[in-house]
Amino acid sequence: MSGRPRKGRPVIFASITPEPQKPDPVLGLKFTIEARYGGTVLVDMTRFNPRPLAIAFAGALRRLAALGGPLGAATTVRQYGYGYRRFFAWLGDQAPEVVGPGDLRAIHIDGFAEALERSGIRAGTCHGTVSMIVNTLRVIEADGRDWIAPDLQKRLRYILATSVGCSTPRDAYSPFVARALRDAARIDVEAMFRRLRVEDRTDDDKPAIVSARANVEAIIARDGSILTDQRDMVNLYALHRRHGLPSDGFSAYIHGRHHLLGSDLPSLLVMLTLDTGLEPECLTALTVDCLANARAGTVELRYLKRRAGGAAHKSMRVRDGGSGTPGGLIRRLIDITSAARKHLPGDCLWTYHQKGGLRTGISLGNMRVTAWAARHNIVDDDGKPLHLLLSRLRKTHKALWYTKTEGHMARFAVGHSREVAARHYADLPSLRPLHEATVADAFREALATAMPIVLAPSAEQALREAPAQALPLTPAGTVGSLLDGEQDVWLAACAGFYSSPFTEAGSPCVQPFWGCLDCPNAVITARKLPAILAFLAFVEEQRRGLLASDWAVKFGHVHARITRQILPAFSDIVITDARQQMKNERLYLPPEAQG
Repeated sequence: MSGRPRKGRPVIFASITPEPQKPDPVLGLKFTIEARYGGTVLVDMTRFNPRPLAIAFAGALRRLAALGGPLGAATTVRQYGYGYRRFFAWLGDQAPEVVGPGDLRAIHIDGFAEALERSGIRAGTCHGTVSMIVNTLRVIEADGRDWIAPDLQKRLRYILATSVGCSTPRDAYSPFVARALRDAARIDVEAMFRRLRVEDRTDDDKPAIVSARANVEAIIARDGSILTDQRDMVNLYALHRRHGLPSDGFSAYIHGRHHLLGSDLPSLLVMLTLDTGLEPECLTALTVDCLANARAGTVELRYLKRRAGGAAHKSMRVRDGGSGTPGGLIRRLIDITSAARKHLPGDCLWTYHQKGGLRTGISLGNMRVTAWAARHNIVDDDGKPLHLLLSRLRKTHKALWYTKTEGHMARFAVGHSREVAARHYADLPSLRPLHEATVADAFREALATAMPIVLAPSAEQALREAPAQALPLTPAGTVGSLLDGEQDVWLAACAGFYSSPFTEAGSPCVQPFWGCLDCPNAVITARKLPAILAFLAFVEEQRRGLLASDWAVKFGHVHARITRQILPAFSDIVITDARQQMKNERLYLPPEAQG
């Protein structure tokens, strides 16, 4: 070899013509779908007629649930199956001429929607069911086989012409119910930890039972669980019956010494939801690596919120410590479920024993939380047995946090925008009394701000003896002239005739004479009671000559101010003396009272 590099040649690749993508055919009408969330779904459309249309719908369903498709959860795939069943049943009764997708028309979609509305289902459910049919037909149209008629193509541009309506938001449970739920859950969780920690042997004096039980527990430690019909378990049951020991629920009892049980789940879910406010579907999807970045008594809880779209992976800071905190409780759960997780694939936090075997994951539809609440005799605010919904516990957590933060939106809106937090979690029926009380307090405060200063004789004497108490209403040196009548107007003594809150500073007050009853500069003492009583008599006399609505507009407020707020500040003796003085002095009202 010369050692000189050889001249290279450019690499040329043969041109490749991509094959046109063909739609995935469905062979048969009974198949399974591996959902991205929730496991496998068996779809059986063998009884759907007409068959050509059923085949087209089955193929569209598979493409909707494929990787990247809009149907990611197993529950959503099942809902589509229920919607198809309704649609095909309606077609069989009302449109028997339809055989395949090409026979469908816009009138069929509208007729199906009208039938759903007549059946009495909610507007939201009707909208959702029709959307399943429309979405499926859109997928069939995308296949490009000219199956969809032109008028139906236009109809597929929208779901319904009517509004979906406003949904009724779930309300929160009251603090009374929340406290009862929390106490019951805490009792069960503490009992669960004692069961997993304490070895309670009631049969140590029976060597045969001790030996048989040791064999059963060895199998549980090795295999994770034991069936009731296995030889060692049957032998243990026989020994229990022979010695007169109870055997009901013994399988759950002995597995409960090693694993979490299905009966433990309601109390754990209730406790964690009330403490964290996680949605039930997010809580049941927690994994063993959900805790991270612990610091300063808190830990980051990572969870998956599928309906958040591109922002599905979320986190929140929760308290961390003992088992009474969310972080500490989850750490304990990770530890006690580790043995069961060795026998099951996956990293789901919820691994437990139920119905003769180990299970992983929680189906909310199977959670008998209402039965758990009934077992603890938990009642609602009316004293009736509580119908417990996990979804309302999240609202309960939010309502309690709203009360704790006193409605401060910057602190309350955790994990949401302020608009969403206010609309979905602050505007709840259970919080309405709190809001109404807040508004009433605000009105009372505003009313008190506009209220004159009413001094009973004892308070007037105390102010004369300690004039400094009059600050900042009036300087201490002017208290005597104010109380002696040198600054009187018709119904009160005025502490600032040229500093009225109703006009610019330095200008005289422009209010009518009864405006003093709404002025914070006014000081009313027993000396002004005769004039006030004379004005009250005039107001009540005007009631006879005016329409009730007109009198209420003109004098209703001032009448209430005198009778409900001013006169009650004085004793009956002082008021009687003032009435007698009014008669003796023959007080007259200013001409503007007649206007």
